[in-house]
Amino acid sequence: MAPLLQLTGVSKSFGQLAALDGVDMEIGESEAVGLIGDNGAGKSTLVKILSGVYPPSAGTITLAGDEVHFGNPLDARRTGVEMIYQDLALAEDVDVAGNIFLGREIRKRFGPISYLDRDSMAIEAARMLAELGIDVETDREAGTLSGGEKQMVAVARALQFEPRLLLMDEPTAALSAEKIKVLLGLVEGLKERGVSILLVSHRFTDILHVCDRVVVLRQGKLAGELVPDAQAPEHTMALMAEYMTGEMLGSA
Repeated sequence: MAPLLQLTGVSKSFGQLAALDGVDMEIGESEAVGLIGDNGAGKSTLVKILSGVYPPSAGTITLAGDEVHFGNPLDARRTGVEMIYQDLALAEDVDVAGNIFLGREIRKRFGPISYLDRDSMAIEAARMLAELGIDVETDREAGTLSGGEKQMVAVARALQFEPRLLLMDEPTAALSAEKIKVLLGLVEGLKERGVSILLVSHRFTDILHVCDRVVVLRQGKLAGELVPDAQAPEHTMALMAEYMTGEMLGSA
């Protein structure tokens, strides 16, 4: 089966600085791929290209067999690519239901006048949260939520756009151990629903728990990729660290 997403020779330069240099990568249907690398490795640049924030300087991006060119995040969203940013970008003074439907509000018409159908949004938001196993009241303002609750609302909002590919940037960075477990369970559920995921994280244990493959960037280049070994997680984590640093086994 052809991959859902394919990057071929993707590069990005900012003046004389090459943030990405000829990266090739694939993500399959219903596959979760982990993306790791040290600070400055190019992870953020790569996800910003995929989410339409930056255009690549060179290379091609193919989604479901068609070459795509994103001029902005809306272009990416229209093709089924959705991004959950590390800062979540929730409207703090808007309630949970309003945030989930932000940019896709349900409206009613009364003659020539249209207005927000808050009741329908609250009912639909509650149904979606329950389906995801998230226990958050839909009438609470986002500013009153914990970091973990905000992350769950951000996931629910992303799913409103029915993505084929979900990009997650450090989704567990500010979460408690309990909320991390819930979020990783959501990732497993999304794969079962046919959503492909690119998970950027510095937490190796999170990646090993849910990702089918791991891609490693170093200094803007693809340093390697591997399939996690559930029987020997310590060996897999050691290999990930070695790819990140360039100090491979037996290279001393």
